[in-house]
Amino acid sequence: MARKKNTPPLNWLRSFEAAARLMSFTRAAAELNMTQAAISQQIKGLEAHLGASLFNRLPRSLELTETGKAYLPAVHEAMERLAAATNEIFGEGRGRLLTVRVNLVFFTRWLAPRLARFRARHPDIGLRFNSNIWLTEHEKVAAQLDIRYGKGNWPGLDADRLTWDSLMPVCSPELARGVAAQSMDEALTANTLLHVIGYEEGWGYWLRRAGLTHLDASHGMQFDTLITALEMAERGHGIALGRTSLVAGALAEGGLVAPFDVEAPTSEAFYVVSARGQYQPPQARAFRDWLVEEAAAG
Repeated sequence: MARKKNTPPLNWLRSFEAAARLMSFTRAAAELNMTQAAISQQIKGLEAHLGASLFNRLPRSLELTETGKAYLPAVHEAMERLAAATNEIFGEGRGRLLTVRVNLVFFTRWLAPRLARFRARHPDIGLRFNSNIWLTEHEKVAAQLDIRYGKGNWPGLDADRLTWDSLMPVCSPELARGVAAQSMDEALTANTLLHVIGYEEGWGYWLRRAGLTHLDASHGMQFDTLITALEMAERGHGIALGRTSLVAGALAEGGLVAPFDVEAPTSEAFYVVSARGQYQPPQARAFRDWLVEEAAAG
C-alpha cells in the first residue's frame, strides 16, 4: 500500500503558488515581502518534501515541470479559498455584497414578490442581482449563486430545485372572452401563439400532452425570454405558455387568464446553483437556505 504524503507547510505552498503564478522567484519575493533566497529555499524544501521537481531552472527564466503544472491548480484554489474564508470571517468581507445571477423572469415573477421576507430576516446582507439571459450548458457560475432554468444536471455544479411546474396557456382577460366562444382547436388556430426559444418543452410538447398533435405549433411570434412573452400575453397580443410558479400571481390578480383547463407537467425547473466544492460565504448560505425554504412553502 502506498504511503500517504503529509501536507507540506503552508508557507512553502504560498511561495510555490506565487512563484508559479509570476514565473519568477524575484517577483514572488517582492509580493510576499521576502528575500529571493528565502523563496528559493522554501521551494527547494517543498520539492524535497514531495520528492519531485516543480520547476525547471533555466538560465534566465523559470518553467513549471509537468508535475508542477499538475500541482499548481490545486494549490492556487486552496490559497484562494483560504484567503476568501479568512476575509469573510475575520476581515472587511463580512459586510460585502452577495452577488446573485438570476433568470430575469424568475426574478420578476417569483423572487421579487418574496424578497422583502429575506431582507426582513437578514437586514445586514447586501444584495446585487445580475441577469443571466441565456447560459451555455457548461458555463461556469460567475456569481456566488446562480438561479437558472433546466433539468438540474449541470456538470460541476451543486443544484437545489426551486420550482415544480406545469405548463398552461395564458392570455389577457379580453382575449379570453373571445376564446370562450371558440373550441380549443379554433382558439389555438385563430390566435397568435407566443413562443419562447430555448425551452425544450414548449407549444409542441403541450399540444402533444393535450392530444392536439394535428394543430400547427409553429405559427406565431418568438421571443428569447419568457418575461417578454408573458408581457405580450397580458397586453392581448396572443396566448403564451405559462409556468405555474411564474403566473400564479398574475392569475390571482386577474392580469392573466388560463382559458383552457389543460396543464402539462414539465421536467424543466428553476434551480439555485453554485460551483461544486467552492467556498460559500455565510451570506450565500443564508440566501440559498431561504430560497429552498420559500420553494418548499409553495
